[in-house]
Amino acid sequence: MLTIGSTLAIFVILGISSMALFWAKRIGLPHTVLLVMIGIVLGFLSHFPFFAFFSEFELTPELLFYLLLPTLIFESAYHMNIRKLVSDGSIVFTLAIGSFLLSTAIITVVLHFALLLLGIDIPMSITLLFGALISATDPVAVLALFKEYGVPRRLSLIFEGESLFNDATAVALFLITLEAINHGAANIMTSIDGLITFISMLIGGVIFGLVIGGLFAFLVGSARESEVASITLTIVLAHITFIMAELISSIQFFGSVTFHISPIISTTVASLLMGNYGRAKIHPKAEVFVSKLWEQLAFMANSIIFILIGLLMLETPIFEPLVILATIIAIFVVAGARALSIYPPVFLYNLTQSTERKIPRAWQHLLAWGSLRGALAVTMVLLIPDSLSVPGWNLDISPKEFLLALTVGCIATTLFVKATTIKRMISYFKIDSLTAIEEIEYQEARALMHHKVTNQLTKYLERGYIDADIADNLLREHDEAFKHASSKVAELSEECRDDLAFRVLRIFAIGIEKRHLNALYHHNEITESVFRRISGKLQLQLEAIEDGNLTPDVTIHADARDVFELIASYIKKVVKGRPAEVVFKNKYMYYRAQAIISRKVLKELETLSRVSGTIFTEEAVQHVNELYTSFKKNSQQKLVNLAAENTELSHQLAEDLAEHSVHTIEENVLNDIYKQELITPKLYITLSEEVKKAN
Repeated sequence: MLTIGSTLAIFVILGISSMALFWAKRIGLPHTVLLVMIGIVLGFLSHFPFFAFFSEFELTPELLFYLLLPTLIFESAYHMNIRKLVSDGSIVFTLAIGSFLLSTAIITVVLHFALLLLGIDIPMSITLLFGALISATDPVAVLALFKEYGVPRRLSLIFEGESLFNDATAVALFLITLEAINHGAANIMTSIDGLITFISMLIGGVIFGLVIGGLFAFLVGSARESEVASITLTIVLAHITFIMAELISSIQFFGSVTFHISPIISTTVASLLMGNYGRAKIHPKAEVFVSKLWEQLAFMANSIIFILIGLLMLETPIFEPLVILATIIAIFVVAGARALSIYPPVFLYNLTQSTERKIPRAWQHLLAWGSLRGALAVTMVLLIPDSLSVPGWNLDISPKEFLLALTVGCIATTLFVKATTIKRMISYFKIDSLTAIEEIEYQEARALMHHKVTNQLTKYLERGYIDADIADNLLREHDEAFKHASSKVAELSEECRDDLAFRVLRIFAIGIEKRHLNALYHHNEITESVFRRISGKLQLQLEAIEDGNLTPDVTIHADARDVFELIASYIKKVVKGRPAEVVFKNKYMYYRAQAIISRKVLKELETLSRVSGTIFTEEAVQHVNELYTSFKKNSQQKLVNLAAENTELSHQLAEDLAEHSVHTIEENVLNDIYKQELITPKLYITLSEEVKKAN
């Protein structure tokens, strides 16, 4: 129940968490580790009357399961690239399901017999519960360090993908085991029923997630012009998917039939769909805010969870001698099980992969060591009823208290030992070292940055914004830095393959294309269909060039990895066809957009080569110029051909798009004069409405 004290505790915790970001950097600790330490301190302080309000805010399973967990799942899945996930799906699901089940089995058996040898008789059903809940990983602290030190994106995806999908596996297995214990059944039929339920939860979760995700993607598209509505719908999607899946699983249909749906799988699939397919339906102005909003919500959720974990540690009966012994054994068993569930499966995976797709040994070490535990483990252990009765249980504390102690002990160990050593591990194995292409990009970016700073400083000096002696020192400093970076670029270009400079510049050009494509979509100069097609084509080209293919197919806009695009395309074909006029309009917009973004690339390359010719090699610039000149000419010729097919419709489209351009200019001018306070808010609203009505 929410009280004044618990409400105050929430906001104090969020305030402390925000400041802890700076404290963590200063003392060199991962943020989540510091939050747990702060939680422990707050737990001690809560015994004093002035700080007693902290004890009013409890970490309940309902708070975790229905409010915080959906937030964390959505944020993670929304930002996950489905194409990259499909590419690495085999290793992600090997770890998320195969390694998880192997780890659970090892913990179940080894922990049971290890404790039995020490005279602690714990039923295997309890060690199975513990194995299921503790084998789920929580990579929050690790991923934060990954972002800070710039480890390979593929490794981050594997870590995050494993965590996202083994959460679902863990909850399904945990709930099935808990149900079996509650009913006191343990036979072959129970095992078969459990397996059927497990499969039902996974398949049902995928189907339900696709349906709800597709529905909300449609709703977001309908509300595209309202940024507030679009943003609100994403929040509703995350929680309504989770809660509805849980409700459906608890309802009996046709008397006694129950459809088991995994809420985590449902929310994950719905969030993946929204983040990949549905993202294009969100207005570009709102999309950036949606991403930032979910990062903020995830930060708040994690802050609350990890501080409350610290508070929970003081309430756990972990300091009793027997529990301490069992916890120490559990810590070593869990660590060993993680290692055994990583190295053999990854070894088998590598046997089936080409050299460049194999998981390096250094990555395997990090996967084995960086398996932190956190929110989900606590959530599951809190779901265990206080009254849980297990045949053969003879300890003084309840099964729930025992499992809570083991869980908290393992979480504390992974946070205080593993999380604090990840940084050194990354450095030791050189996982953060730059690739050849990244090294050239790094030096080119430095050269370009210092060159532009030098140009701007010269302008400031000419305008009298900065004193001559100060300007001379700064100009000398940045000019030297520019020359050093330029010389490094030249050295690297000679050392590396001849095509590397072209690859870097081509990637840069695709970035320019993407930026101007987003601008066209922002101003409604292309339809969603055209945006998806060109955006997909650019993504395929980018991936091909990053993999070393310098001549990617520029006609393909989707492949088998674009799962949601293919599903949506199939449904559209089945439900309705496209009128000839719509097809013509999309073609016209497509080639017009291609011509525009190609022209923008050529313009920026011309400016770039003029102001910083020493940064990019002349051969690379010429090669890319020729390529985009051909792109522009081909697109312009296609427009001419379309105009010949239907002169009237082409003219009408050209007129409509010209009006859109005028509307864009009007909006920009209006926004500028409002920011300069040349008009009042009232006039701004009035003029905005006039512009909208006129267009």
